[in-house]
Amino acid sequence: MNVQLLNMKQLTIFIFTLGITAGTTAQSPATAQPAAIQMASTAMQLWPDTGDSSAIRWTYDEGVVWKGLEGLWYNTGDARYYKYIQHQVDRLVDKEGNIRTYKPEDYNLDNILCGRMLLMLFEVTGQEKYYKAAGILRQQLREQPRTAQGSFWHKKKYTEQVWLDGLYMAQPFFAEYGALFHEDSVFDDITNQFVAIGKNTRDPKTGLLYHGWDESRAEKWADKQTGRSANFWARAMGWYGMALVDALDYFPANHPGRKTLQEILARYAAAIVKVQDPASGCWWDVLDKPNEKGNYFEASASSMFVYTLAKGVRKGYLPASYRATAEKGWGGILKKFFTAGDNGQATLNGTVSVSGLGGTPNRDGSYAYYISEKVVPNDAKGVGAFLLAADEMEMKPAIGKTVLLDEYYNNEHKKDITGATIRFHYIWDEMDNNGYGIWGHVFRMNGAHTDTLTVAPTAANLAKASVYIIVDPDNERESPAPNYPTDQDITAVENWVKAGGFLVLMANDSANCEFTHFNRLAAHFGIQFNFDDYHKVTGNQFEMGAFTMTGQDSIFRNTKKIYIKELSTLSLSGPAKPVFTDAGHNIMAVARVGKGTVFAVGDPWFYNEYTDGRKLPADFENYNAARDLSNWLLQQAKIK
Repeated sequence: MNVQLLNMKQLTIFIFTLGITAGTTAQSPATAQPAAIQMASTAMQLWPDTGDSSAIRWTYDEGVVWKGLEGLWYNTGDARYYKYIQHQVDRLVDKEGNIRTYKPEDYNLDNILCGRMLLMLFEVTGQEKYYKAAGILRQQLREQPRTAQGSFWHKKKYTEQVWLDGLYMAQPFFAEYGALFHEDSVFDDITNQFVAIGKNTRDPKTGLLYHGWDESRAEKWADKQTGRSANFWARAMGWYGMALVDALDYFPANHPGRKTLQEILARYAAAIVKVQDPASGCWWDVLDKPNEKGNYFEASASSMFVYTLAKGVRKGYLPASYRATAEKGWGGILKKFFTAGDNGQATLNGTVSVSGLGGTPNRDGSYAYYISEKVVPNDAKGVGAFLLAADEMEMKPAIGKTVLLDEYYNNEHKKDITGATIRFHYIWDEMDNNGYGIWGHVFRMNGAHTDTLTVAPTAANLAKASVYIIVDPDNERESPAPNYPTDQDITAVENWVKAGGFLVLMANDSANCEFTHFNRLAAHFGIQFNFDDYHKVTGNQFEMGAFTMTGQDSIFRNTKKIYIKELSTLSLSGPAKPVFTDAGHNIMAVARVGKGTVFAVGDPWFYNEYTDGRKLPADFENYNAARDLSNWLLQQAKIK
């Protein structure tokens, strides 16, 4: 097989041109770079992460761009995007967690959005300063003025006012913080705030939501009977939709608010579809007035609607039919607003710079007011929303296949920063070096559902799994009471494979993995993990851990150079055949057993440290290898 060596920049381009979702990627003939890559390059040039730090502010404009770049990092494994975010945040957050330019006394919900980057950076690095800074924002929410119904005021100076924008600024951070740091009570609060804003701003005739609501009815823009503003501003509705799908990510599965938010989202989606322009696929700045003089298609809102609908479908919150609406909208965005450059960058036209309510001079919420605000190219809010939509459109809709990760044989625990005991080490929702956060994202990017198994495997709990992964079973040093595969467990796994399951076995070096019992399971498929420690690496001499993929396998079709250190080699017999060898050593193997397949490698391999791009030199392709293996597994695995 002819495999071209790719550097990280080329790898990024390659991933986006795989065509996972038809019609989602726009390319310029001059550069052949995807739209998302060009837009990200533009953003990082417009708002550089170096230079005069006095020019940068803790603002939601920056935050939405950072969220878009975060998604691009997950989708490509290109750490340039992560490092840009970290550099920008570090210019504003000192070692004690103080946030420059942030004023807690303003009680401004707009200042909460960037906190989502603090949570991400804390999860990745474990640095306490990010936790402390996030805690400052959490304290603001504790003290934030509220309406009588419990909704946050948008700002302290906007007395008794609730804007749709504020739901996106605050609620996803609120939900993520609560999930990370075990504040379960926040989900009742979040649910109540979504219910309240719907009750106060939703128009029963169209299903659309007015931009804002004034509890006091004192504002000039507020209807004296209802307190509502007068129009349906598109970007406000866009913020609100993204708030729903993002907050839902963190709701406990059994919390009643989860169903409530999904019902709200369903009503929202139905209303949005009705006001989509049938010809262009885009949305108007004032949603319900397509034929009014001065109205125009608006880029940021159109991107937000695409993001909300596509993610809602992918996550199972919305019917699959809404995917077509999102695809039509995305096509319209690329055609109407996106202009590729000849320098690897791009321009996003059609974003209104700002639209608000009240203040001086008075913004009266009238139609004339909304269409009077300037429409500008490469506005941060538009760029960020475009990146979010691009990221989400690269995520394949659900394909009905579940990838099940063992957390029974690998069952390590530790205390987190709050003192609570949590699971760690090779788990889906772990973003530090030890986790499988990136690999889990790769599976989900390909339309799979990721889940975990915290008990011994049985016929019943394996029944819905298309792929089952067992990695690095605990020895006595790692767990005080390790769980070993029993004869009953082994029979259940073997029968599941024979019936068509795809099993992935990943060991470790001999000092960090339990081999005796694990090998009893592996032996049923002709595989034995050797008690060795092959491919030792000294410090950061990464070339010592390099393997060159020679095309001898049918799995890693798009990968040339990988990094694996200190692994156990394999001894093979019966149905097990090598798919990658090095100097006479079996590194990876496949066994076809009954209707199913087993893949084995003697290392956890795809943990974040070596897939997220932050550590390895750019010519290593572990992220690409993770894509290749995931694709191979999902293409062949059966829907269960």
